[in-house]
Amino acid sequence: MDSAAARDRALDAAEELFYARGVQCVGMDELRGASGVSLKRLYQLFPAKEQLVAAYLARRDERWRGRLAAHVARQRDARERIPAVFDWLEEWFGEAGFRGCAWINAHGELGATSALVTEQVRAHKEAFRDCLAALVDDARLPASLAGPLFLLAEGAMVTAGITGSTRPAAEAREAARTLMAAAGRGGLSRPAPTA
Repeated sequence: MDSAAARDRALDAAEELFYARGVQCVGMDELRGASGVSLKRLYQLFPAKEQLVAAYLARRDERWRGRLAAHVARQRDARERIPAVFDWLEEWFGEAGFRGCAWINAHGELGATSALVTEQVRAHKEAFRDCLAALVDDARLPASLAGPLFLLAEGAMVTAGITGSTRPAAEAREAARTLMAAAGRGGLSRPAPTA
């Protein structure tokens, strides 16, 4: 098996096991068994477990944001793209095996001890916030709306992960619509463009 195939198999196994059970509960020997990649090869590819965790999070980030972007892009109306984020979250929360946000979960386990994992988590959250900021800008709403929308989405992720319910996405979507309506009435200020 070449290195690319071994890496993919290791990451597939890591994603399945880490997401379902947590990083610290899964040992490298179990990953070897699930992936079919020898322990020696696993350590050649990922000399430390935290490197495997960071690689799993980076790959998941790319797919997660790609799926979200594809879903949101289906909306022709720029203002409807913001609620579409919460529609997508609701679908994600309803998927079999949903166990909350992988980045929040990993940070909860390793954030205090792994700068590499913390860096991946922060990069993912920053990219998601930037995505929301771009949607707010496209909808010609005040830039100050991006932060509250980000917090609504993040809160929905945490709550859905804990409760096992899709309801937090629906509630967050309604709160987002309320904020958008207030912003449209001038309730949130849009900074003046800089020259």
